[in-house]
Amino acid sequence: MANAAYDTIGDGYALRRRADPRIASLIAAALDDARSVINVGAGAGSYEPTDRPVLAVEPSMTMIAQRPAHAAACVCARAEALPVPDGAFDAAMAVLTIHHWSDWRAGLREMRRVARRRIVLLTFDAQASEFWLTRDYFPALAALDDAIMPTLSALAEALGPYRCIIAPAPHDCVDGFLGAYWRRPAVYLDPIARASMSSFARIDAAEGLARLARDVDSGAWRARYGDLIARAELDVGYRLLTWELESQAA
Repeated sequence: MANAAYDTIGDGYALRRRADPRIASLIAAALDDARSVINVGAGAGSYEPTDRPVLAVEPSMTMIAQRPAHAAACVCARAEALPVPDGAFDAAMAVLTIHHWSDWRAGLREMRRVARRRIVLLTFDAQASEFWLTRDYFPALAALDDAIMPTLSALAEALGPYRCIIAPAPHDCVDGFLGAYWRRPAVYLDPIARASMSSFARIDAAEGLARLARDVDSGAWRARYGDLIARAELDVGYRLLTWELESQAA
């Protein structure tokens, strides 16, 4: 099942994929005054609000088992078939998960069905990314993103106009998603770190890893990308989209 992929690659996921507080603040601001939230593709619980009722929905039992004891209640279900009534929540949120759904349009329709006021989606805009990792070392990852990530225009066609903000990756990001280590290239050589990035499980990374290791060891990476060392954050393509459903219905 496509949207339960983490049943096979999710072991130890929660060790690396922890909520970064700066990204969490962006998501909290987007949720704004929503009094209840459904978190679709919730994984191990990162970025779930703790100050209001939340229901988590996650198809992978491997991921559910890694949720902390204090996390929100979680049901094992798919984004494409949310097991809740129409309009059950003020807001529906989904964080870096849409590319795992077997039918992302159906998943968005379900989010629209169950949310009364707002949809918040953190996603990746492959068309806006010029990330050195995918461009120069792993073009297969860039091709994969082009194939599996919905474009922003397609998302607008599915749900209508949205508000979009850039979600930059901090240089010391604690959430180990693909773009998190843009200033720490040696981390990509760590197989444990790569295990928390689902895209690496879908490509043959050996050649790119060998080239990256050589460039890190020789100093070629720093010579080529040294301007990044002084940066506190970088736009590598992550976008936070918000749909205000009441305004659309008005």
